[in-house]
Amino acid sequence: MQLTKHAHACVVLEKEGTTIVIDPGKFTPDAEGAVAAADAVLITHEHFDHFDDALLGAALDKRPDLHVYGPASVRDKLGEHGGRVRAVAAGDALAVGEFAVTVHGERHAVIHPDIPIVANGGYLIDGRLYHPGDAYHVPDVPVETLLLPTSGPWTKVAEAVDFVRNVRPSRLLQIHELMLSELGQNSVAAMLNNLTGLEMALLAPGDAREL
Repeated sequence: MQLTKHAHACVVLEKEGTTIVIDPGKFTPDAEGAVAAADAVLITHEHFDHFDDALLGAALDKRPDLHVYGPASVRDKLGEHGGRVRAVAAGDALAVGEFAVTVHGERHAVIHPDIPIVANGGYLIDGRLYHPGDAYHVPDVPVETLLLPTSGPWTKVAEAVDFVRNVRPSRLLQIHELMLSELGQNSVAAMLNNLTGLEMALLAPGDAREL
């Protein structure tokens, strides 16, 4: 598959004529264009930096071939659109065109005890690539490529290190980076490299990798 990085939590995956977009939220300036070219959109959770309900609602109205998957809260906000918006949860398995997708984890990481915890599902694509959303949930299956969130009010470097150690991927790519400066991103990457032995790739929006 080919992965193209977009700003913040959004990535685009392409394989054999199928295109999936994960988490095209309001922090991603070209989210509308990414969704317009997609066969399906996967949403990990309902927070605005991962999910733009107005953008996706308009896209669903325009395109009868577009499908959206996410927690029940995402389906409730968008409506079912004739079954094209589907609620998914931990343990579900999907066939999305040429991709095999499984859902892992149930809850967003704690931001603060006063802030309600929303549903969060991570997506494992083709048994190889894992997008965790906003959580450090460790799938109970091997992961080859881990997309690692590095900034946000819920993240913590010590927990990120333990997450990487427990997942034990062979490749590490940064996502969820917009709250860190370039210096901050490089600093976090260096600490992760030193403590996990993995060099985290810092992809700029538009950069692509064959996985």
